[in-house]
Amino acid sequence: MNKKITGAKLLIECLIKEGVKVIFGYPGGAVLPIYDELFKQKKIRHILVRHEQAAVHAAEGYARSTGKTGVVLVTSGPGATNTVTGLTDAMMDSVPVVCITGQVPTHMIGNDAFQEADIVGITRPCTKHNYLVKEVDKLASAIHSAFYIASHGRPGPVLIDIPKDVQTFKTQYLGKNKTKKLTYYSPKTNPQELEIISLVKMIKAARKPIFYVGGGAVNSGIKASKVLFELIEKTGFPCTQTLMGLGAFPTSHKQSLGMLGMHGTYEANLSMYNADLILCVGARFDDRITGKISGFSPNSKKVHIDIDASSFNKSVMVDLCIQGDIEKVLNKTIDLIKKERITFDIRKYQSWWKKINVWRKKDCLSYKKDNKIIKPQYALQRLNELTLKKEPFITTEVGQHQMWAAQYLTFNKPKHWMTSGGLGTMGYGLPAAMGVQIAHPNGLVIDVAGEASILMNIQEMSTLKQYRLPVKVFILNNQYMGMVRQWQELLHGNRLSESYMDSLPDFVKLAESFGATGLRATKPSELDDMILEMIKIKGPVIFDVCVDQTENCFPMIPSGATHNQMLLGPDDKAEDTISEDGMVLV
Repeated sequence: MNKKITGAKLLIECLIKEGVKVIFGYPGGAVLPIYDELFKQKKIRHILVRHEQAAVHAAEGYARSTGKTGVVLVTSGPGATNTVTGLTDAMMDSVPVVCITGQVPTHMIGNDAFQEADIVGITRPCTKHNYLVKEVDKLASAIHSAFYIASHGRPGPVLIDIPKDVQTFKTQYLGKNKTKKLTYYSPKTNPQELEIISLVKMIKAARKPIFYVGGGAVNSGIKASKVLFELIEKTGFPCTQTLMGLGAFPTSHKQSLGMLGMHGTYEANLSMYNADLILCVGARFDDRITGKISGFSPNSKKVHIDIDASSFNKSVMVDLCIQGDIEKVLNKTIDLIKKERITFDIRKYQSWWKKINVWRKKDCLSYKKDNKIIKPQYALQRLNELTLKKEPFITTEVGQHQMWAAQYLTFNKPKHWMTSGGLGTMGYGLPAAMGVQIAHPNGLVIDVAGEASILMNIQEMSTLKQYRLPVKVFILNNQYMGMVRQWQELLHGNRLSESYMDSLPDFVKLAESFGATGLRATKPSELDDMILEMIKIKGPVIFDVCVDQTENCFPMIPSGATHNQMLLGPDDKAEDTISEDGMVLV
């Protein structure tokens, strides 16, 4: 007969059964029984963060770079509420995270007890599912169900709220396989045969096709990216990727057009606008991609492949919806192409590629070089050139630097690019890099940051020090909230309201105060040596790169414009004055 154990010990046993190796957390009164059980075991490593938001971002970085589910453990009240931004970020970017929160004892719930918060109610809109476990006998079911839900279908965060008395009550643990699931969640993964037949017919009929690849292709796994690569090469079609989809298909490949959307390449956006067939793979036609909906790719047939049916026809109406796991959908598509012995004659698409190559010649990512001041684009080009062979893991904060990183860095593998896409969370990059480094202790992990964003979670430098994590923070320091300044300049008459950072710390001294190395470059001639020095240093580094304060991120689709109305540089002007309606679309 199985021995009875406490809820806290049962939780640890369940986590071990789920294959959990790392937890990111912060202790407090409502989770002390769990922390006591963590102390008694050696199978799970706990990483002590300095803020609960950072714990979730670290779990996201860990999850996105490994394909495993990230795990978070925090206390009740403010500990739990501090996770909301991270959970929302994980929800919008489809990252599998299980967040375990402590709660006041069951008999005190609803009495405004010390550090009580209705975290289940608070997080209902920003989690895939959540549980309040009031009976210890139901705890194992909730935990195993949470991991299943977080990682199956469209991935996302799941929260489990455990009152303190439930952690101390005793019950039997029957094991993972004998534990009854609390949910009948069963996402559809296999496409219908008729859908694949329709897809292949549309592919055969197309003359100006394009693959539009999003983060879902990355989430589907390494095998999905390999199948995607096979299909794109077999067809010879061009491919563009969203911010979240970078790396699903190699950006250095001759068929890659780079990123599309608001700050996408000229050739990617014009190809989308002029296409006759859009093959959307794991993307969701969000506003940063589409621009003005009514003018989005007006003459194309559209196919949407996604595991999440709720994304279908949400903003853009499509001609064919295929629900299923991307790997399975693409495999069946390839099988049918082979079965029907369909060949893709390059001459059929010659005029299409000719147009695309004309657009490529615009060289939309070119910029005015300067020998005296560091251009942010140049800084990233040198970072890319000097680190590419090391296959670095790149995280970013949010702002101009994020877009420049997406434009100028090369991503040839999935799961090497971690950024906040849907929510656009400043402060994401440093804790995410921390989680990536934990998962890949020997990997080169670089957080491309802005001087404003990095201050959002700068306290995590203390975590890097404690665990000797050699994360490199590459700050493009223009002394502004750069993207805010850019929008204020272009959309609001250059009225720079509260966007100048005139009280910044000395980042070199700040790094040293955390036991890290601080570097600074002020001239282009200093970059290469310092980047190599940054890589060489075995511990954490903050590299303060002082860049041009006035540089804007181009190309750019103006607010309320379509893909064929791009601004390629500071000398370009929008054809029409941007209206108040347009401004709200930023």
